[in-house]
Amino acid sequence: MGNLVAIVGRPNVGKSTLFNRLTKTRQAIVNEEAGTTRDRQYGKSEWLGREFSVVDTGGWVVNSDDIFEEEIRKQVLLAVDEADVILFVVDVTNGVTDLDLQVASILRRANSPVIVVANKTDNNELQYNAPEFYKLGLDEPYCISAITGSGTGDLMDLIVSKFKKDTSEILDDDIPRFAVVGRPNAGKSSIVNAFIGEDRNIVTEIAGTTRDSIYTRYNKFGFDFYLVDTAGIRKKNKVNEDLEYYSVIRSIRAIEGSDVCILMLDATRGIESQDLNIFSLIQKNQKGLVVVINKWDLVEDKTAKVMKTFEDAVRSRFAPFVDFPIIFASAITKQRILKVLEEARTVFENRTTKIPTARLNEEMLPLIEAYPPPSNKGKYIKIKYVTQLPNTQVPSFVYFANLPQYVKEPYKRFLENKMREKWDLTGTPINIFIRQK
Repeated sequence: MGNLVAIVGRPNVGKSTLFNRLTKTRQAIVNEEAGTTRDRQYGKSEWLGREFSVVDTGGWVVNSDDIFEEEIRKQVLLAVDEADVILFVVDVTNGVTDLDLQVASILRRANSPVIVVANKTDNNELQYNAPEFYKLGLDEPYCISAITGSGTGDLMDLIVSKFKKDTSEILDDDIPRFAVVGRPNAGKSSIVNAFIGEDRNIVTEIAGTTRDSIYTRYNKFGFDFYLVDTAGIRKKNKVNEDLEYYSVIRSIRAIEGSDVCILMLDATRGIESQDLNIFSLIQKNQKGLVVVINKWDLVEDKTAKVMKTFEDAVRSRFAPFVDFPIIFASAITKQRILKVLEEARTVFENRTTKIPTARLNEEMLPLIEAYPPPSNKGKYIKIKYVTQLPNTQVPSFVYFANLPQYVKEPYKRFLENKMREKWDLTGTPINIFIRQK
């Protein structure tokens, strides 16, 4: 399982700047709820060959005074529960504030390593202010400037040194790992129970440390698979379950540890921003996808027309990735539960599709000739050859062209759609690279 690093601290200390620095991007999953754009900040980072996820909890605060401190407290508790390393960001130009002291008192009880990051140390003079942060009762403060980047390399070294040694589970790579994800109350646990049925004795659990996901191996109805269960789905936690970001952070681990995600939507609720957040996590991690529209037994009008409308709505909200199975099911009546497993298995197989080079060229080159990429500045783009890359997480193809830089996103999407028409790649993302021949 990947390591999770959480950034906590009061507002305006530079958490998101640090997040951007660690993940080298400007990325935000935007939520249009009640006219706010709250950034769900989640990204990946790599240092010294170790990959890890970074979550900036700061994007989750609802900015109003009465619940302000309460919200920060929840975030910090969440980080304590979920993260492998916690970065507690403080501002050298402000010194220690009451809110910092409150955060510190929660962090002192954390089992995970906490690094105090004294941000905005933009010049050497400011370093002399850092010792003040010793009174937080945590380790020595670490001076950085997230804006200029000074000190961030050493900080990365420190973060990576705090990760537990990689105890990758002893899992069989040929057996698919499925994760059931979705927002609270979409029916995750009922579908898991439907899979398990009453025969819990055919279930073998392979547990990692407390924070890791737990893989449970099922061998049933002719299916053999691991179900990824983040430990948290089992224990109801101190922090209120319905917190939005709570379920997002929980999903991160399950998604990262899986091959195929079974995304549960609630037929009675439609698609909500939370569903899109989880979907974008699945996309960012390039996992296979099966969408299950659960609680179908509760829908009055079950005509084909209604199903079609629902299906179209899901695909249009999740576009441009639209090639994935959608199943109308009910975890309670067990309707189409096996179909979910069948589809998930097929998606797993599609992720490992290997297309012979000769076939690729035979099928795709005539198409490309008929619909070449649009010329750019009077230059004609020629694609001469295509091949699949070996040993990739999802099917990845390289098209060799004379002017790769001129082949734009829409044309890559055109190639992807044509490939999906010709080969069964349902449910799996694919990568298309254009390179110099």
